[in-house]
Amino acid sequence: MTQRRPLGLTTIYAALLAGALISTPAMAAGDYPITPKQRETAQKVSQAGVPLSELAPNAPDTYTVKRGDTLWGISSIFLKSPWRWPELWGMNNDQIRNPHLIYPGQVLVLVKGDGRARLQLGREVGGSGTNGDVKLSPRVRSTDLNDGSIASIPQHLIEPFLNEAIVLNTNELDTAPRVVAAQENRVWMTKGELAYGRGDFSSGETEYRIFRQAKPLVDPVTQEVLGYEAAFVGTAEVVRPGSAAGTPEEVPTTLKIGLVRQEVGVGDRLAPIPARGYTSYMPHAPAGPVDGRIVSVYGDAINAGQSQIVALNRGAADGMERGHVLALWRAGRVIKDTTTEAKDAIRLPDERHGSLFVFQVFDRVSYALVLTVQEPVTAGDRFTQP
Repeated sequence: MTQRRPLGLTTIYAALLAGALISTPAMAAGDYPITPKQRETAQKVSQAGVPLSELAPNAPDTYTVKRGDTLWGISSIFLKSPWRWPELWGMNNDQIRNPHLIYPGQVLVLVKGDGRARLQLGREVGGSGTNGDVKLSPRVRSTDLNDGSIASIPQHLIEPFLNEAIVLNTNELDTAPRVVAAQENRVWMTKGELAYGRGDFSSGETEYRIFRQAKPLVDPVTQEVLGYEAAFVGTAEVVRPGSAAGTPEEVPTTLKIGLVRQEVGVGDRLAPIPARGYTSYMPHAPAGPVDGRIVSVYGDAINAGQSQIVALNRGAADGMERGHVLALWRAGRVIKDTTTEAKDAIRLPDERHGSLFVFQVFDRVSYALVLTVQEPVTAGDRFTQP
């Protein structure tokens, strides 16, 4: 495998404008779909840098990338608002056509000048040895995205969720194919066991997701049903097609249980596994004001902490986008003003206590990862633009 000199961080930013891609293993790093508009945006923001006032109080002069780092995490070391990281990365137009991410062992250098700051990737020591070159180990290697390069956010926390959670405008799963029996009269099934299904399998799909009965997502403010959330159970593969449903000679479709999040039961519903395409996650603030509420914590939990997933009562119809960064607010307590004779009840101001990252958007509901939080998050908590 050919070794190459490290790339300037504009290539990192350009790559992330195109998306910290969830991709197939065969996708090469040179395949990022960078558009002319994305190049123009990368050039504008990275040439300017960020004001020194936006740097974190203890921002270091250099930082060595470690395994498990994310660009969000690194940016939080340098910036007060890590979602502004694209403005921090340095610019190198000559290398924007072949984007690469950064790798463990590389050194990031904070460069300050004219009241602004930028982050640049150090170079190998060599040649003249001037300009503050920093020795790097190991070098960047040209290979696929599964070689240990770092992502923009904790991708491992949300990637499994992308095919697991669905929100339906109506409860379409009522008419979807369903599991009707297991081998040997078992009630529950797990990985590797056979199940039998009835319903419309005429699409020819062979791989299915399994969902439990969908539950309504209710807006905590208006009490309106925003959609129906179907809990992911696992996956199944068709190993023997059945005969036409409703005929006297009907034979159920035979399924083999694959991935299991919880045991599969009779009555669970089946939906084809969708094709996985490019998924872009560029952290950015909403273009306008946002004011919404947490609908629920995904799963069976009542409260959510850092790195857990919550449903929001805002979706594509409200302008919500993948990559939106949102502020979490703690409702102000109601107290009695003991300094007055009447001891009036007053509510203290709401206080910001965390941040959310939107990564999956449906029509009227979105899912977000809790990036930071000081207190547990519950249904009804408020979020706004950062």
